[in-house]
Amino acid sequence: MPAPPWTLDPHQFAYRSNRSTEDAVSTALHCVLSHLENKNTYARMLFVDFSSAFNTVIPSKLITKLGDLGISTTPLRYWIMDFLTNRPQHVKSGHNCSSTITLNTGTPQGCVLSPFLYSLFTHDCRPMYGSNSITKFADDITVIGLISDNDESHYRAEVEHLATWCADNNLLLNTKQN
Repeated sequence: MPAPPWTLDPHQFAYRSNRSTEDAVSTALHCVLSHLENKNTYARMLFVDFSSAFNTVIPSKLITKLGDLGISTTPLRYWIMDFLTNRPQHVKSGHNCSSTITLNTGTPQGCVLSPFLYSLFTHDCRPMYGSNSITKFADDITVIGLISDNDESHYRAEVEHLATWCADNNLLLNTKQN
């Protein structure tokens, strides 16, 4: 079988074998510490937590992104659309049951395919500049800006780009402090 035209997201450290939380932290730390060995440097890190990220995946946008990755077989697109749309849901607690609603966004909770689909959905969230790095773990993202000579312009542009990417992809930034 030929290799797929795409690769798994190198910035995603969740939902993959041999890519743990420790790997994500080690990679980010190595990136920063290697940069800090140079003169006139510092680093900025922005830790982002999305609100209900898996619930915000828009199936049609996912299908478009799969096409951009070269995954565009028609049966697969129809299967994913069927899988992610018109899903009935209700909540049951004891003997009480809510009315049923139909969901057309998000990925099903507890389904083993959902994390993979979410990873494909966020595959295009990548750094714009070589002086920046993005590390993803599940629905959390860390933007690392490697600053030299007090020039934060690329880092600031990266943060603005991430905010725009989030808005374009229906992902809400969780701005509440714990």
